[in-house]
Amino acid sequence: MTPDGARNAAAIEHFADGRAARALTRALVDEAPIAIEINGIGYAVMMATPADLDDYALGFCLSEQLIATRSGFVSADAVQVPGGGWMLRVVLDAPSAGPLIDRARLRLAEGSCGLCGIESLEQVLRPLAPVTARLNVDKAAVFRAVSALGDHQVLGRVTRAAHAAAFCDVDGTIRCLREDVGRHNAFDKLIGALAQAGIDPGTGFVVLTARCSFELVQKAVIANVPVMATISAASTLAVAQARDHGLTLYSLAREDSLLEI
Repeated sequence: MTPDGARNAAAIEHFADGRAARALTRALVDEAPIAIEINGIGYAVMMATPADLDDYALGFCLSEQLIATRSGFVSADAVQVPGGGWMLRVVLDAPSAGPLIDRARLRLAEGSCGLCGIESLEQVLRPLAPVTARLNVDKAAVFRAVSALGDHQVLGRVTRAAHAAAFCDVDGTIRCLREDVGRHNAFDKLIGALAQAGIDPGTGFVVLTARCSFELVQKAVIANVPVMATISAASTLAVAQARDHGLTLYSLAREDSLLEI
């Protein structure tokens, strides 16, 4: 059975050892443009997997700091449009819409540097409130979570093309996981899912199947995640951002080793 976020496609498998090629059906991860409209204002167009879009909408608004808590989020409605894209219509309460309107006004007047809703390089590197959550996570718990990750990656296991973001208890038990073709989207979906369930991100740690970029660290800091581990390596700016804001960062996390950086 094909999971949500994947579609079957006809393919031909070829072999290096000279065996005859064979026809088969292969599950591909779904990728589509998703236009995000907030309170009637066009905000961004993201390439993402159109699954768990309610979680994505909420997590996106939290990561973008358009709202501070779940209470500022009213609703989200996802509609598929002709041509294969999606419109994600989000409604925030009136007080929360203030930063959105200000940001949209500036975006119309100035060029964007490429990050959603960001008008200048100064805003990309803007200071954030430091992580206040404190959690003592044994390295064995991180190894346990990384080891169990594959069992929870339904979309990734079928397509071999989806990133995952997992929230884990202090003992390494995976409590929630979301997947997407984009690593940033997977993390936003996870943040949204935790907010929907009323789970405090400060009570556990996050594991990502991705390289550790600046934007992912920024999302973790905004969500008040105390500890994050990534499967691939970290960038210089990601490490600096983590250190400056009190995020414990592990990279190149494997079942038997990790890099504390």
